[in-house]
Amino acid sequence: MIRKRTISRYRRLAALVVVVLMGILVLSGCESVATRADHQDTWQHIKRRGTVVIGVDDSFVPMGFREKNGKLVGYDVDLAKATFAQYGLKVDFQTIDWSMKETELRNGTIDAIWNGYTITPQRAAKVAFSRPYLRNRQVLVTKRKQNIRQFSDMKGKILGLQTGSSAQTLVNQKPKLLKQYIKGSPITYDTFNDAFIDLNVNRIQGLLIDQVYAGYYVKHEPNPSAYRTIVGDFSGEDYAVGLRKGDVTLRKKINQAFVKLAKNGQLSQINHKWFGQDSDSLIQK
Repeated sequence: MIRKRTISRYRRLAALVVVVLMGILVLSGCESVATRADHQDTWQHIKRRGTVVIGVDDSFVPMGFREKNGKLVGYDVDLAKATFAQYGLKVDFQTIDWSMKETELRNGTIDAIWNGYTITPQRAAKVAFSRPYLRNRQVLVTKRKQNIRQFSDMKGKILGLQTGSSAQTLVNQKPKLLKQYIKGSPITYDTFNDAFIDLNVNRIQGLLIDQVYAGYYVKHEPNPSAYRTIVGDFSGEDYAVGLRKGDVTLRKKINQAFVKLAKNGQLSQINHKWFGQDSDSLIQK
């Protein structure tokens, strides 16, 4: 007859074995997800499905954002549709938690991250990037009547920028590029709309802003030719499509499509639609 203490010991041992086995299964599951993301080429699956699923933050003007009627529009939306139309594929834009974008990609919830996605070494360790298609940097927007042609021409003048923006960070980090010239401290704004209002009535004489925003906002002003955009020496960032490392074919197809869009004029049309010019594009014919 087995004593109760011995039975209890067996039960504890069995429970421990179950816990260990569950841990092994979880780890193997994680490993399989990582292995699949790094080595599986899903192009044929995407073709059979007929749809590419793209993860977006739907509040990033002008790259991808919702209009008042709820429709998703933007530069990246148009570019993605034009890219995959060349292969007869539709695009399903999925709004995701932007902080979880790489996890969503590697888990297979989405096929690509495409929404003003900046190339960084940290991200490159997790995902593969398409060729860069657009450069973003901080530029100075002024009214032409101010005759400001370079950063030093802001001497004694008032600068505006958005609160918490990259512009605010860079102005303080590199004061010799612009801050040393301006009058007092920069005026900060919650929105670019408010900043443009003050620029138009001369409360500020210059506005430091992301180039992608500058192109969009200036284009939608009543008189775009009244503005001048000045590029200084602040460092920039390049946008690309984020993909699983295993999706070699998908990456190749996107890169090839970019070149075709540049050659047939569609890329130029998209650039002019959203920014009014072509200078930010990194894709050559």
